[in-house]
Amino acid sequence: MNLSTLRKDIPAGLVVFLVALPLCLGIAQASGLPPFVGLLTGVIGGLVVTTFSPSKFAVSGPAAGLVTIVTGAIETLGSFSALLLALIIAGVLQFLLGAVRAGRFITLVPGTVIKGMLAAIGILLIIQQIPVAFGAGEENEVDGLAIAGAFSISISAIVVSGAGLLILWAWGTRAVKKSRVLGWIPGPLVAVLFGCMATVLGDRLFPELVSHLPRISLPAFDSLQALTGELQTPNWAAWQNPAVYMVAVTLAIVASLETLLSQEALKKLRPQNPPPSPDKEMRAQGIGNLVSGFLGGLPITAVIVRSSVNVSAGAQSKISILIHGVLLLVCGLYFSNLLNAIPLASLAAVLLYTGYKLATPRLFVEHARHGAQQLVPFLATIGGILVFGMLAGIGIGLVTQVLFSIYKSHHNALMLTRYDDHYVLRFQQNLTFMHNPRLKGLLAEIPENSVVIVDHDNAEYLDPDVKAVLKDFGEGASQRGIVLNQWPV
Repeated sequence: MNLSTLRKDIPAGLVVFLVALPLCLGIAQASGLPPFVGLLTGVIGGLVVTTFSPSKFAVSGPAAGLVTIVTGAIETLGSFSALLLALIIAGVLQFLLGAVRAGRFITLVPGTVIKGMLAAIGILLIIQQIPVAFGAGEENEVDGLAIAGAFSISISAIVVSGAGLLILWAWGTRAVKKSRVLGWIPGPLVAVLFGCMATVLGDRLFPELVSHLPRISLPAFDSLQALTGELQTPNWAAWQNPAVYMVAVTLAIVASLETLLSQEALKKLRPQNPPPSPDKEMRAQGIGNLVSGFLGGLPITAVIVRSSVNVSAGAQSKISILIHGVLLLVCGLYFSNLLNAIPLASLAAVLLYTGYKLATPRLFVEHARHGAQQLVPFLATIGGILVFGMLAGIGIGLVTQVLFSIYKSHHNALMLTRYDDHYVLRFQQNLTFMHNPRLKGLLAEIPENSVVIVDHDNAEYLDPDVKAVLKDFGEGASQRGIVLNQWPV
């Protein structure tokens, strides 16, 4: 570290802080938890994970992609404290996965399944945040909008969330990106600031209208006891619940996937030499989730949105990420009153836009253009997650992709080409008994009084069952007037 890097790391850390603040608050609120939990998680990700992470630019913290898992886990386990125990176990699992060097196996997960997982998370996020955008409070359910059989909405919440979405869309246009001033200011921050202005001015000019606009609620910390009193502790007695371990495995797998995917994407934005070890990153994330579980935080992952902002802001070292963590801590401790002016509708707009970016229609169109082999596993993953949950949905997507790959592999293993009365049978790979149906079908297409040439240079191994099929055909070939050339048996 030197003065030249600090000049770039300090403003980069400030920019990352401005992006992370509304996301930390919004993710906690979307999870049905106090906003303080989101800030706490951001601090742990910014300070603890960064200390152990091998990456100079990866920013860790609460992730929108885990909101649906958290809400579902709290409902399944019955309490947030039970989830904290599952988070501790997940952190241990992540550390162990890094210790046994399991990070390299990320390449085995098909891209269609990963994109399907992210798209499903985006859809679930949109479904969950629509009620908040219409004025629901802490209970993020559509039922919360129904009062005495009538559908009740908040006009002020709709205006704030709609304006927030419009601002976020505008900040993604080329005109804003090219602007030296506007392009430097994060879109989520502008959306949240607009919401704050609406509450502050609304309290003075239209108090009745703004009274129906739910806001976040951060406690004021006037002493160390007040701070420690907000920290939730794990329910150690929940270790007897088998569902805790299922949630822990789900968190460990999904958090690890999102972290390693963020690392892969970050390599394209800002290469490091040598590249950061995925195994060390998993150990760092495991330590972070372990600490977060003990202190009462949310699951932590490396987040590509904040990481890309860090890179684009000119960060040179980990100092920028540490600065962002310190700013989150200071903001939560000393500026809670200012943060309490943020309406939930503004945070809902940020998360709705995030969900849209994860499940953009263009993603579905791209997979459709690549054919059924890409589209079907992609849709199977989404459908499986929406219906059966995250872990089961990923499993369904993997099985679907494997079945398609096996079919394509078997279908292309054998090829029959005709040249007048000559037929060329090509073996593209080693053949097993599973290729017999395809082989028999192609041999049945060969008519009488023809010449068959077999190209089997690419097949180093032929299963005995395959040889038996070839032998039977060869024995009857002369009776049908078929001449065999380069017959393998």
